[in-house]
Amino acid sequence: MNKNMSIERRERISRRRFIAAAATTAAAPYIIPSSALGKAGTVAPSNRINMGFIGTGGRGTSHLRSLVGSRETQLMAVCDPQKPKREGAKRHIENAYAKQKAAGTYKGCEAYSDFRELIARDDIDAVVVASPEYWHALHMSMAAKAGKDVYGEKALSLTIDQGRALVDTVRRYGRVFQVGTQQRSGRNFRFACELARNGYIGKLSKVEVGVPGGRSLPNAEPCDPPPDLDYDMWLGPAPYTPYNKLKCSFNWYFIFDYCVGWIQSWGVHHCDIALWGAPSLMASTVKVSGTAVFPTDGIADTSISWKTRFFTPDGLEYSFTDNRVHKQGCKFIGDKGWVHVNRGGIRAEPASLLTTKLTPNDEHLYESKGHHQNFLECVKSRGETAAPVEAGHAATSISIVADIATRLGRELTWDWKTETFINDDQANQMLRRPMRSPWCL
Repeated sequence: MNKNMSIERRERISRRRFIAAAATTAAAPYIIPSSALGKAGTVAPSNRINMGFIGTGGRGTSHLRSLVGSRETQLMAVCDPQKPKREGAKRHIENAYAKQKAAGTYKGCEAYSDFRELIARDDIDAVVVASPEYWHALHMSMAAKAGKDVYGEKALSLTIDQGRALVDTVRRYGRVFQVGTQQRSGRNFRFACELARNGYIGKLSKVEVGVPGGRSLPNAEPCDPPPDLDYDMWLGPAPYTPYNKLKCSFNWYFIFDYCVGWIQSWGVHHCDIALWGAPSLMASTVKVSGTAVFPTDGIADTSISWKTRFFTPDGLEYSFTDNRVHKQGCKFIGDKGWVHVNRGGIRAEPASLLTTKLTPNDEHLYESKGHHQNFLECVKSRGETAAPVEAGHAATSISIVADIATRLGRELTWDWKTETFINDDQANQMLRRPMRSPWCL
């Protein structure tokens, strides 16, 4: 997309549409509605952001329900290999727009099974990617290469090498990218990180993160996929395995072919806050070790519970566990106090820390008052978002590093600069996975 969005949008008006409009004007008085001019609190169509949605399950539907009410967007298309999901999303969008029109009807949202048809449209400016983790890097990279800005759900990728490829693609093609780590747009999370970064809790000695643990699943017999599911497209780059009635639902979070588990997919939220508040965790190398409990039967094969510890060369400890060990959220601990933040609120010791007023000389972190709104503003300004792609990659990486340490059961040394484990070929082999043909990054 060119930087001047308004000019580009106007240039999209075809010669045929221009001639048709001219003929209408000649035949009868032409009344231009205020909405077309951006008056009466509306945004002119030429300045709206045309959006598509790849993945319309729980997260995708949540995003479209929020964005369909924005005056700055026009929701143009949805995509999902499961027909009931994509048709439900299409219906919701068209019903919402119908209520805004005097005629009470609206037909203008297309539904696709193949995301390539959606990103090939030159009238779509940005996409929301809310597909399962194993699809993320491909969907987001291909959208970026097609000239789309991206709001990308976490975790950013299934593997660390996929994440690196995605970061490089986003920057090479100059796309605006917002990672769906929405806690970065929450005041409490930002303030907790500012207290830690500016020394208000003293010298930082430890960071504790706790997130919900995983789960086991029963066995499931292979069977034929339903006729309203494009199963080959659902599998995409994942290894081929027969369909069963459990996998193509919320359960995929706990199947390693599709996700690293909640150590990754939930973990990335609070891991991101830990790295935001303690950037020295990413300064050079970290030693990591850990243990985990995995299912012993059934189709789930990701960790149910885990304990991992990281140490930087200067002694800062990062402890990342399921919340049966650490209270859910992120806790920064210094020699003068601590601050703990999660979606339920913020606590500190001493409590007076919460009344701290940052000085002009303090480090003030990026302030975003709404994650979707921040993305839309940056699409227009071409500025950086609150949750840039590099931050999403780092948070995803540290969660994957933790998982690898628990699977190998021995201490590893992670090098942030090279994004490899030092002198450990076995661990490095776990940084990548092959994709099923014909998919590749």
